[in-house]
Amino acid sequence: MNTASLDSPLKPLSSEHIVDIAQQSGIVGAGGAGFPTYVKLQSKAEIVLVNAAECEPMLKVDQQLMVSESDALLRGLGYSMQATGAKQGIIALKAKYQAAIDTLTPKLPANVKLHILPDVYPAGDEVITIWLATGRRVPPAQIPISIGVVVNNVQTLINLAHAIDDQTPVTHRVLTLNGAIAKPMTVNVPIGTKISQLIELAGGATVSNPAYINGGPMMGKYLADIDSPVTKTTGGILAFPDDHLLINRRLRSDEQIMAMAKTVCEQCRLCTDLCPRHLIGHELSPHELVKSMSYKQFAKPSTLLSALTCSECSVCESYACPVEISPMRINQILKKELRASGAKYSEPIEQQDPMAEHRLVPINRLIARLKLEPFYHQAPLTTLDWQPQQVTILLSQHIGATATPCVEVGERVQVGDCIATAAPNALSVAQHASINGIVSAISDSAIILSRG
Repeated sequence: MNTASLDSPLKPLSSEHIVDIAQQSGIVGAGGAGFPTYVKLQSKAEIVLVNAAECEPMLKVDQQLMVSESDALLRGLGYSMQATGAKQGIIALKAKYQAAIDTLTPKLPANVKLHILPDVYPAGDEVITIWLATGRRVPPAQIPISIGVVVNNVQTLINLAHAIDDQTPVTHRVLTLNGAIAKPMTVNVPIGTKISQLIELAGGATVSNPAYINGGPMMGKYLADIDSPVTKTTGGILAFPDDHLLINRRLRSDEQIMAMAKTVCEQCRLCTDLCPRHLIGHELSPHELVKSMSYKQFAKPSTLLSALTCSECSVCESYACPVEISPMRINQILKKELRASGAKYSEPIEQQDPMAEHRLVPINRLIARLKLEPFYHQAPLTTLDWQPQQVTILLSQHIGATATPCVEVGERVQVGDCIATAAPNALSVAQHASINGIVSAISDSAIILSRG
């Protein structure tokens, strides 16, 4: 990439132009569910906050990109502020990311500052990041712009800078391979690459019975098919023995979860005392939701509806509960029922817990509780001398409508060519070729490109 340095001024683009580039370049949130970035850039904000906490143990992407792509990050932040009219930019990161702090500090524009976060989980939950960095609290069922803040991930803003300065759409993803892997690494790979190929390039698993998580150990999902493709939101692939507690928890059925909730919960309320959203004043009370599984008829309607405000950070499941119940899974089940009925939550924010800052989970304790020590590696940023022969570009890699193919089988494409356009009049972004090759197949869900 030849992104312009900080010595060259930002291009004087209108907000509308920046928004259009973000949509047509296929930029989505790189740190979560993949919310299309162009929608956030349409907002009018006071602050643009860079969520650089990366507090999921074992993921090593943002902390390294802040060093290797510091200019692009700051330019992307600048364009985001330009689009939203924000007067202040804040990069929220942890003190242990010293190399990033040293690299960014001398380059900071006058209207951008660093905010040093404590090494706790979930400092990367955007609601908690905002609270820690600004003191502002996002009300339950609201989004950050309701209090004047737009939040973007590190890689999202780097992608925005490349799209504007280099006319480069999103074709690659930086992700971490870690855990029971022979050569833990963080790599930049073409979107659509088979995950199994990356595991092989990293030397394969170091255990005879590997199982994999797509994402971090707290919020990542069990990966049932390692031949599935890398997407714009694939932040990490973690390998563990298949009998590790993280794998066992993910493989429990909903029926098992419900049975445990009804028979084992002792209502100690530790899940609520440590729930980050509850700590800052949200009604969400996991112990009450667990109780409602047996006594739903006695639960307040707002208590049940508060499940919709759960961020699924997994503190209740992975750290708080002493008897292996998963309030988070119960919330997921309730969410599905409530959303199917069109239910909404609308209660106001309450007073924050006076012990809130002291009840966030220290990362070192989390690592110990999850038995991650044998699998916790640095995973340095590594350049691969390798390219896939085939990629599968999913037409939906984000929240919103599926992109519409604009190529035909047999058509030759180059890296960066648009192969699927954003769905009209819908929440949608374009998709692009990540390798040079030929369109070998098109389905309702994906476009397959093959070298040749």
